[in-house]
Amino acid sequence: MDKKRFQSLVMAALLTCLPLASYAERVNENPSAGEMMADLVIARPVGIGIFALGTVTFVATLPFSLLGGNMIEAADTLVMVPAKEVFVRCLGCTSPGRKEKLSN
Repeated sequence: MDKKRFQSLVMAALLTCLPLASYAERVNENPSAGEMMADLVIARPVGIGIFALGTVTFVATLPFSLLGGNMIEAADTLVMVPAKEVFVRCLGCTSPGRKEKLSN
């Protein structure tokens, strides 16, 4: 894959995620430092990989989804759910959403 195509794919994936923050539910979790480190080192990289793989799969199967009439369901399952898990979840939290307030 050439550099321009890769950059375009990354930008499209990131622009898809921008509206997610406005739809985020509120969470009230207080993760420990260990949970935050595990999330940063293990869960986020794995989640980004799953998100990238789901986005590529969605684009590859888009003609079939359009013909089958389930494009919205495919986009939600393959792209939006992994995007919420990676980009709309506080560090160390177990469920997607935004913190109610900043704590000291």
